Amino acid sequence: MAKTPRRWLAPLWIIAGLVWAPLPALSQVEQLPHWSGQGIAPVYEGFDHNPDGSYNMWFGYMNRNFEETLDLPVGPSNAFEPQGTTGPRGDAGQPTHFLPRRHKDVFNVVVPKDFGDKKLVWTITVRGTAEKVTGTLNPIWEIDRRRTTRGGNSESVDSNTPPIVQAEPADQTIALTDQAALRVSATDDGLPKRRGKTLGMTVVWSKYRGPGKVTFQPAMHPPRDVVTEALTRATFSEPGVYLLQVVVDDGSGETAGNFGYHCCWTNARVTVTVEGSGQRSAQR
Repeated sequence: MAKTPRRWLAPLWIIAGLVWAPLPALSQVEQLPHWSGQGIAPVYEGFDHNPDGSYNMWFGYMNRNFEETLDLPVGPSNAFEPQGTTGPRGDAGQPTHFLPRRHKDVFNVVVPKDFGDKKLVWTITVRGTAEKVTGTLNPIWEIDRRRTTRGGNSESVDSNTPPIVQAEPADQTIALTDQAALRVSATDDGLPKRRGKTLGMTVVWSKYRGPGKVTFQPAMHPPRDVVTEALTRATFSEPGVYLLQVVVDDGSGETAGNFGYHCCWTNARVTVTVEGSGQRSAQR
């Protein structure tokens, strides 16, 4: 029997060494998620219809940071185009305060029924890097934020609907040394259920716009029944005009950990004007 040429043995040993050699250990920095230092991707979620024939074009965002919250005032770093469709400086009602990670259907831009094939472009620039998204009324982007079969009955498209929410007062003025009382009243259809029991509504407050830090006590109310009222008090680090947003989720939306749907949660906002000078004492 002919002997195997020795020249074939070396490559086999090399291959074996490559297979069994331990992989280099990742550095501690490489193993950790990006707690900070990352940018924001604007997201177009889709559009739905209003009774008068106009459209809601829904937008959200992905703050790639796991911990860092970013503030970007409306302007060159946070703007919509065309400005003829939106307000001055590209203001379409978008947030200027961006919480970490993914936030879906955060706000809507209402466009007229004759909007046609026009486009809305939202550009966010963080640390010199601009990211943009384009919204259109192409039928492929049509969504339904008013009803879903998730947690309901697949034979009835109206079997699970968003909570009806009222946040009040809609506008209030307080002194810097005071607290704003934020009251939420919400009513739901009792869906979804688990083991025959209604999951209940979760109430979550956050800053939407404003010059300083807002502290909510509490920021989140755990799930409650079909009819709920929740009181939260807010303090502010400095004077100015603040826009605050509350999200009421019936247990089928993203606040409850369910992704991929546009229902069922409701957003509401209130405006708080804080008067005074300086900054609130850290002891307060």
